Amino acid sequence: MSRTHSPMLVTVALVTCTLIPAVSFSKIAPDDLKPLDAELTPMGAQRTASKDGAVPAWSGKWLGAPEGLGYKPGTRYPDPYAAEKPLYVITAANMAQYASQLTNGEIALFKRYPDTFKMPVYPSHRDFRYDDAVYKDIRTYAPGSTMTSDGNGLTDAPPQAPYPIPKTAEEVLWNQRMSSAIATEHATYDQAVVYPDGNIAWGKVRYDIYSPRNDGKFNVKSDRNNHSYFRVATELPLSDRGTLTVGFTNWDKEGAENSSRTWVYNPGTRRVRQAPEYGYDQPQGPGGFRTVDDDRLYNGPGDRYDWTIVGKREVYVPYNNYKLQDPSIKYADLLTRSHENPALMRYELHRVWVLQATLKTGFRHQYAKRVLYLDEDSWIALAADNYDAHGTLWRANFATTVYAYDAKRFYSTAAFYHDLISGAYFADRLTNAEPMPKLNDNPNLDEAYFSPDAIRGSGN
Repeated sequence: MSRTHSPMLVTVALVTCTLIPAVSFSKIAPDDLKPLDAELTPMGAQRTASKDGAVPAWSGKWLGAPEGLGYKPGTRYPDPYAAEKPLYVITAANMAQYASQLTNGEIALFKRYPDTFKMPVYPSHRDFRYDDAVYKDIRTYAPGSTMTSDGNGLTDAPPQAPYPIPKTAEEVLWNQRMSSAIATEHATYDQAVVYPDGNIAWGKVRYDIYSPRNDGKFNVKSDRNNHSYFRVATELPLSDRGTLTVGFTNWDKEGAENSSRTWVYNPGTRRVRQAPEYGYDQPQGPGGFRTVDDDRLYNGPGDRYDWTIVGKREVYVPYNNYKLQDPSIKYADLLTRSHENPALMRYELHRVWVLQATLKTGFRHQYAKRVLYLDEDSWIALAADNYDAHGTLWRANFATTVYAYDAKRFYSTAAFYHDLISGAYFADRLTNAEPMPKLNDNPNLDEAYFSPDAIRGSGN
């Protein structure tokens, strides 16, 4: 959610974290956070450059839009690196030279599409930082974070990176789960399944997301800061048009079944029903191509898997993908047959945490094993390798990212889910033909807007 570079492998304790009742999770001691003042960044990333300098040192010199870009809130994010050219291009012909820094999914794409799949590699950058309030919350509240006995709930935790120096796989997973949280997000996303013959099945959804804990006024004792809310309206495909889904996640509840609630409005019956099974591998998108927990490459509780930290590695991943939000780029140019257009992609070499999930005995999921690759600077999942029950690599998934100037944080944008067996792929969170998403720009959202009563009988 893969990348492997043995010569530059960073030593990390290999810890398996099985989510079962009665597990004891220790708190962070304040002294444990001292490395955040020295060798680590305030988010827990390594400050220094790699030995060869390909991964640069963290500068964190920019908060919000860099001067001179002419950015205005509500408009597209200008690309601060627009003038750069690729350093080199990885192809099927030369991939052996870079194999130790590729994900298994990337290698599989080279093998399946040797004539067309390419990876243009650009200079790597680590120039952006989060607001000082985010770093302060981590330092203030991380020592008080308490994980529930089953690992599915978190109490008194900061809004971001509750475990900036993680010791267990479950702590890494919680950093990933919190990485995409944003105070408010209002966006219309286009979706497309591109089949091997070039035909496309379209989808379109309207997202409203509300996370009070990320609104800049965090209070660890406020119950409202333990909830995140979502509302999704489906516009395409036409067969699902008018469907409304609302719900919330309660971050501090024990037991996955107690941590979230979801309701669905069906326009055919004009009724709202609770959806207790919503989540996990329930199909989503046109043709049901991806799962609910595929969103942003991993979304939701981790209770169906045993988790292991594989290590920390340097890998080529999508990064600073501002071009993919450019409205001048038409979907016909982006969504080429077999895979997204390589000429529009940007890959950089970065250090990532490699986190593996193995399906527990007695549990069901489409994916028997998942490998996630998390950016060390943001904890966002950038790539995922998903395996079927036979151990075959089934889907190679990638999430592109930008630094969102208005929200002052890293933000997942277009995502691509490649079915290596059928040859189809799914593109999600496309905004080229839609208005620019609004982040942290909807102060009127409240809990009532995300309730079943708000969608009952109307579909508006």
